[in-house]
Amino acid sequence: MSIQLGYHIASFNHEISLTELFSAVTAQARAAENAGFDVLTVSDHLYQPPLIGEPDEPILEAYTTLAALAATTTRIQLSAMVTGNLFRNPALLAKIVTTLDVISGGRAVLGIGAGWFELEHRGYGFDFGTAADRADRLEEALRIAVPMLRGGRPTLNGTWYRAENAINEPRLRDDLPVLVGGGGERRTFASAARHADHLNIICNPAELPRKMRALRDRCAEAGRDPETLEVSFATPMMIDEDGDRARKRLRDLVLRSGVDIARLSGTERAAATDRFFVGTPAEVADQIRTKVFAHGVRGLMVNLLADGHEPGVIELAGRTLAPLVRDC
Repeated sequence: MSIQLGYHIASFNHEISLTELFSAVTAQARAAENAGFDVLTVSDHLYQPPLIGEPDEPILEAYTTLAALAATTTRIQLSAMVTGNLFRNPALLAKIVTTLDVISGGRAVLGIGAGWFELEHRGYGFDFGTAADRADRLEEALRIAVPMLRGGRPTLNGTWYRAENAINEPRLRDDLPVLVGGGGERRTFASAARHADHLNIICNPAELPRKMRALRDRCAEAGRDPETLEVSFATPMMIDEDGDRARKRLRDLVLRSGVDIARLSGTERAAATDRFFVGTPAEVADQIRTKVFAHGVRGLMVNLLADGHEPGVIELAGRTLAPLVRDC
């Protein structure tokens, strides 16, 4: 199944009681499904990462949450965005994702990345290592997990992981989608070119032309037609019929990290807010066309970080974005 439009739940801090928390998550999942999103994703973090919240603010474990959401939705695909590779043995991860696929009736996606938030790894006792270590580990993990999703029984005696004729049953299908997320132009993009169906790029929009050139290079090195690899862009967004209200939400969000964008110069303000798509539906659509689709990207992974839990916001995003991605 194609992934053109994703809705990402990053924040679980809605200032409600914990007994109401999962109901709020379920409401977002159902709203995204009804609004035409192809995939629902949740963060695979153990602590809330910077900008989204403080480390001790509420965050749910990803795969437990996705399994529960499988029972409360019917059509939308389900994935972590993205699985922190260092948190789980890759063979066990393949089993977890395949079980999610069975539970959901064939709606699971393996979304995976190398990991980046050192504090949570240190807190939980996971080896973090260098960026090169994490890239090596991701590549080895994919060499185990992807064949297991496809019905293979891989054996690998690697530097970081081992598997011996690893069996993964039951499975519903041999084409469960694999999504790699990140911005690493050499290692992450190379792993995506070798193993993935989909790459979700995380970067500032101004970097997209260079990222897309790098991706084409990695596909050429892997002997792969780049047209066979779906590509999406991670899009933090504030969308509102009142554009000034959307822009205020962005100011309030950035202020949480100690930066008052009203006091910044024009250059500083642009640097602090470049990744965000903000404004009315027409303004947001125009930003996406010129900053994302103009560079050959055809998919969006939308994070309504500030207000996705508020009634009507997901529906507005879906009405705006679903026609946009279908026509691009």
